[in-house]
Formats: sequence, structure tokens, C-alpha cells
Amino acid sequence: MASDYILTQEGRTKLEEELHYLETEKRAEIGERIKVAREFGDISENSEYDDAKNEQGMMEARIAEITRILSEATVVTTPKRSSKVNIGSRVTVDMGGKERVFTIVGGAESDSSQGKISNESPVGAALLGHKKGDHIETQGPTGRTISMSILKIEH
Repeated sequence: MASDYILTQEGRTKLEEELHYLETEKRAEIGERIKVAREFGDISENSEYDDAKNEQGMMEARIAEITRILSEATVVTTPKRSSKVNIGSRVTVDMGGKERVFTIVGGAESDSSQGKISNESPVGAALLGHKKGDHIETQGPTGRTISMSILKIEH
């Protein structure tokens, strides 16, 4: 179903770049490692060969995952002029006296270490559709109430 994955254009581009890297450079690199490991002789007790084959399997699984995401994803464009939080918006909020900045993205490109939160996460879902100055409360994954006020929205 196409609506299972939502990506921003930036997220789509990053996945396409990762896919290209894996299919060209990384695939050739692992193939060379397997070839060299085979030259060591008996592959039944060759840990280098086993490691290379395991890495190859994980890489092929990631290629399949990215291909599936790209084929099923809906790419959303953030409106340039909007007073409301949308997917792709960069939102500055006050959470208990601390200023936090989040970019709302689809689940396939969320990365909390970079401040990119999913539109399906409790905070991301709560922010969607709200305006600067709005005060929002939502339940976090642990059941704790999260209170926040929107300070700024950038598109």
C-alpha cells in the first residue's frame, strides 16, 4: 500500500543515494572480499569468508528494504507558505522550559539523533496541524504526559 511510507523529497534523495552506493561500490567491495577469502583455501573453516558472506546478506537485505520503501513511498512536499505544522516542517517547541527543535518526517526517515521525528510518533502526531503559540499535551510512549508550546515553525 502506497501510504505505508511517507518521505520528504530530502529523505527520498538520501535513500536513493544510499541505494546507489550499496548497489555499486559496496556490492563490489564485498564481492572482492569474498573472492580473496576463497583464495585462502577451505571455506568451511574460513571466518573471513563467513564474515564477508554475512555482510553480503545484510547488505542485500538493506537493498531490498530501500527498494521496497522507494517503490511504495508517498513523497510529500512541504507547503512554502503555511502557518501550520506539516510533514517536512521544522518546529521549535518549549518542552518544560527547554527549547527543542524537531523536523517532522515520515517514519522511514526518522532519526531522533538528528531531531527528525516521525509523523506517527506521539510528539510528531500531536504537532501536526497546530500553529505557532499553540499549547499541546500528548501521552508519551511510557504514558507520561508531554506538554509543549510551539515557538516557531519553518518550512
